[in-house]
Amino acid sequence: MNKAHSTRHHHAPDSPWADYQSVDLMLCDINGVLRGKRIQTSALENALRDGISLPASVFALDITGQTVEETGLGFAQGDSDRICRLLPHTLVPVPWHKTPSGQILMTMEESDGSPFFADPRHVLQKVVQRLLDKGLRPCVAVELEFYLVDQKEGPDGLPQPPILPGTDERMHDTQVYSLDDLDSWEDFLVRVAEVCQLQKIPADNAVAEYAPGQFEINLMHQHDAVAACDQAILLKRAIKAIAIKEGMYATFMAKPYNGQAGSGMHIHVSLLDEAGNNVFAEDHELLRQAIAGNLSMLPECMALFAPNANSYRRLQPHMFVPLHASWGFDNRTVALRIPSGDKGSTRLEHRVAGADANPYLVVAAILAAVDHGISEQLRPPAPIQGDANKLDLQLLPYRWQDALDRFAQSHRLSQYLGKDFHRAYLINKRHELAEFDQHVTPLEYQWYQHLV
Repeated sequence: MNKAHSTRHHHAPDSPWADYQSVDLMLCDINGVLRGKRIQTSALENALRDGISLPASVFALDITGQTVEETGLGFAQGDSDRICRLLPHTLVPVPWHKTPSGQILMTMEESDGSPFFADPRHVLQKVVQRLLDKGLRPCVAVELEFYLVDQKEGPDGLPQPPILPGTDERMHDTQVYSLDDLDSWEDFLVRVAEVCQLQKIPADNAVAEYAPGQFEINLMHQHDAVAACDQAILLKRAIKAIAIKEGMYATFMAKPYNGQAGSGMHIHVSLLDEAGNNVFAEDHELLRQAIAGNLSMLPECMALFAPNANSYRRLQPHMFVPLHASWGFDNRTVALRIPSGDKGSTRLEHRVAGADANPYLVVAAILAAVDHGISEQLRPPAPIQGDANKLDLQLLPYRWQDALDRFAQSHRLSQYLGKDFHRAYLINKRHELAEFDQHVTPLEYQWYQHLV
């Protein structure tokens, strides 16, 4: 039994967790799902000192929570444990639990204390270090889109938009950037803002998006790329929990509805020098190299940006998602946008990933491509002007199998992420694809059952 669970003693009355009855210890798996343990607060001091044990197979779980044994992280190694270290600076209250509670993030270590290769947080840290070694610190901001849906399914058994608060009317359309929609959902959004403040999640603003019940919440930029992804993961948890308290569900599925816009995760990136200056604002050649690196690696990174079967439903024309390796200034039809604004805030906005992706892995792939472009001094093509969808450009992999094939062939991505992680991720996702392809869908019955 783990020492943290076998020893019980009273914690100091002035400790940050003095009022908590329990604490959730959370580890982010490769799918961006939080897993871990809930312990009594009396065990927290020991856990902070000694860590806790969890099986390495937590990073071999597919999206359904089943261990993919082909990764070698399950029974092949006796389903053995590793030590998870708690991150004290992430300890915050959890206001949606019935009893006073807290939560804290963890990372997994190898038995010798080195970072566990399959932990996405460590994967990102390794890529960030490459840029730090060049004297460049990534500055990152995450934007997340999501849908609120009714807890009751529609007559067809599918999700449906929620009832507008204070009415009997179900949402049926959305005016993008509508203040009326923000007013209608004020209680929910205010609650999200309150929890973000309590949990030190730097949420900036909320926007009504292009479909009924769809919103976007932006996080403020962070000079620590790993912390920016920590905050994105915690924001998703908070939004889901608050939605349930408000009688709804929140979903970060890439494409919950046919005929409506999908939900994306846009990543803003700039680089700071050792004095804290934005080098993209001063060195446009470095910015162009970062753009070129990302354009070059976009196809092989699609399996990270679109990690699930549903992710590829989002990749459709005229649905506010880029389909080509393209870039431009203040152009929302391209994959890599350079937003307008003052010179000091010059940055790259990466617009490809879905909201269902793991933010640690998305940012790791983007920063790997930034480093690749700078290291190789790559040059991008001319920026796109106008609608990129009307140009004859090569499509990004828009089918899951094709994306996984490109990922499998990427030696440079394997070098950045780590060969063992690259292999484990590929095996896991190929397993999911094979499982998904075995299921007969309702549409197949509708089209074929009585006609062929």
